[in-house]
Amino acid sequence: MATNIPAHPYTTATPVQRVSSWYLGALGLAQFGIFAAILTPVIVSMQLKAQEINPENPAAVVGLVLPIGAFGALIGNPIFGALSDRTRTRWGRRKPWLAGGIIGLLLGLVWISFSTSVPMLVVAWLVSQLASNAASAALVASFADNVPEEQRGRASSILALAQNVSVLGGVYGAVYLVNNLPILFIVPGLVGVAAVAVYVFVTPDRLPEIEPRQFSFGRLLGTFWTNPIKYPDFGLAWWSRFLITFASYMFTTYRLLYMEDHLHLPTQTAVAAVANGVGIYTAALLVGTVFSGWLSDKLRRRKIFVGGSTFIFAIGLVVLAFANSVGHFYVAEAIMGFAFGIYAAVDTALVIDVLPDRSKPGKDLGVLNIANSLPQSIAPALGLALLGLGASAGDNYVALVWGAGIIAVLGALIVIPIKGVR
Repeated sequence: MATNIPAHPYTTATPVQRVSSWYLGALGLAQFGIFAAILTPVIVSMQLKAQEINPENPAAVVGLVLPIGAFGALIGNPIFGALSDRTRTRWGRRKPWLAGGIIGLLLGLVWISFSTSVPMLVVAWLVSQLASNAASAALVASFADNVPEEQRGRASSILALAQNVSVLGGVYGAVYLVNNLPILFIVPGLVGVAAVAVYVFVTPDRLPEIEPRQFSFGRLLGTFWTNPIKYPDFGLAWWSRFLITFASYMFTTYRLLYMEDHLHLPTQTAVAAVANGVGIYTAALLVGTVFSGWLSDKLRRRKIFVGGSTFIFAIGLVVLAFANSVGHFYVAEAIMGFAFGIYAAVDTALVIDVLPDRSKPGKDLGVLNIANSLPQSIAPALGLALLGLGASAGDNYVALVWGAGIIAVLGALIVIPIKGVR
């Protein structure tokens, strides 16, 4: 399968050659595989595992395990992104990290599936997060290496759609495998390995002409920092991503428990309702994704799509505060899915448009991914605190979703001052 990218061994800081549909399809498939493997536990199976280990208080297990595991994403993505920038092998600089990361993720999921205690679960999830971020950092950096500005909206849409379809697949898989937790963890990992293998074998990974500077501890620390004063547009894009991710994880971390405790559904019914909700979310996301990336490329505008969709997402969260039936839950999922489809289709394109250094996209995209990862550590803890406000049983889901909605509104407002893109 060939792309329209020249086959020379070097890459330029700013790609100008259009990529083919083969490349975009392989990119989406790899994104699907990585996120099917890592998000299925976050959305459903980790909550079921927590109920198995601690039936009396599964929320406490989730509130502990996911934030510590997210620390792996917090440090892993910037480090692996920067290391892939520096890597020089006969297979390229991104592919070794893609392949190694997805295999490591599979092994971590096997470990999770057979964990019998909270400490074992914590360590296994930390390993899984580190490995998944090695793969995802290399994949997004490869996108920046290869996709020109005129196609970034479309490619960003494909990444967004693939990620969210992976969630749908994971949730529906949970409906059928809810009584077989080891398989529920391992099968998504196998899907991830197969999907990433396709990308590794059919896409280019060309080495840059410029050799990396000598490694030093100071440069390693610099992996986690891009000066927001020197690069304000990048800093604002970082905060926008942080806030909407924070808002999203405040709810999704406790989504299954919301169905059980707030809407009073039994576990099997709750899992099925979550699966249906994710299906509605994904269908609405597809509608938002299909037109927004293409339209953003045509209009050469990014901010109105990113800021406006974040605000609509906040509305969907607030709808959850008034939900008293599964039908209301589905309405909220439709609103949030449509909004996030627009957001995700354009935000990656906006970020790549304002990258500080085109020659080292892995490093700066790794810094940006801290905005994806850090909320996973903080949001469950804040969500747990809000659940306990004025509620003896720790089930104040109204406070939880209102808090998430306010945070999302702030994420919409912070896009406005960005100057480097329209």
